[in-house]
Amino acid sequence: MSITIAVDAMGADRAPKPEVEGAILAAREYDVRVVLVGQKEIVGSELALHPEARRLPIEVVHASEFIGMDEKAALAVKHKRDSSMRVGLRMVKEGTAAGFVSAGNTGAAMVTAKLVLGVLPGVDRPALATVFPTAANTATIMLDVGANVDCKPQNLQQFAIMGNVYFRAIFSDRFVTASNPRVGLLSVGEEETKGNDLTREAFQLLKALPLNFMGNVEGRDLYNGRADVIVCDGFVGNVALKVSEGMVEAIRAILKETMQATVARQMGFLLARNAFVDFKKRLDYSEYGGAPLLGLKGVAIVSHGSSNGNAIKNAIRVAAEFARSGLNQKIQEEIQAAAQPAADLKA
Repeated sequence: MSITIAVDAMGADRAPKPEVEGAILAAREYDVRVVLVGQKEIVGSELALHPEARRLPIEVVHASEFIGMDEKAALAVKHKRDSSMRVGLRMVKEGTAAGFVSAGNTGAAMVTAKLVLGVLPGVDRPALATVFPTAANTATIMLDVGANVDCKPQNLQQFAIMGNVYFRAIFSDRFVTASNPRVGLLSVGEEETKGNDLTREAFQLLKALPLNFMGNVEGRDLYNGRADVIVCDGFVGNVALKVSEGMVEAIRAILKETMQATVARQMGFLLARNAFVDFKKRLDYSEYGGAPLLGLKGVAIVSHGSSNGNAIKNAIRVAAEFARSGLNQKIQEEIQAAAQPAADLKA
């Protein structure tokens, strides 16, 4: 059955071009109906450049305002009540859309989503979860990657539960570890005593959970496949994410320069072209769509500001899969189950 996904058409750095292109790709490839939310004249003009869009399940819903990347999230959310973010998220709350996608201001997206949708019972803060490819040809989920720069130990405990549920849901048919994901806490050393006050206190909370907790992991473990879920606060997670993006760009540039250095290397590149294409695809963030905000009473996916049409297409796919999976109900049940022993002790 077709599912409706609302897309913030005014969010990306080059909006609404990538949003329109992504909507067309998604409507063509997946069983989804896409609603582009934004200033109707601007979005409509971009959509008119693609005649095939008339034959696809795509429509435009007007929102008179949008939140820029450089705006302070709290102020923008407070004063722009008809922003494309708020209108799109309101559609999710009212049930006219099953999920929402935005490549706009991350802080504003989080604040608006929390305000409009609210959080699941037992969840203190939603967390952004993103997927990293690994050398073991598997994937690692890390959260939080930017929604909460300051966290308490119980926040990391909840992130671990939500990440565990999310990994099981999206990789259940791909990886053997998906039935019991290996959960690690990002720190500066593997020993239990390593880290700061936050990680040392969080370690004890995660150890008490009914999860496959493997203890502390280090930055190198993000890409080696040792852990399936890595938990950290949003400050550390966002730094790791941005460093990773920079590293990928540097590797691409170095490889390109090296392969073009001599005629012999250019010939070698041509012979190994398929391998390089596969390498590029595995490291391409646009293939992974966007980062879901886990812990909300609804589905909201946050994409990179520099997203292209392929990234938006995949973010729409992720939103549809999330909505169909019933994942929020599973998160709520496991968060409440983890909280019950503590409540019994207090009683």
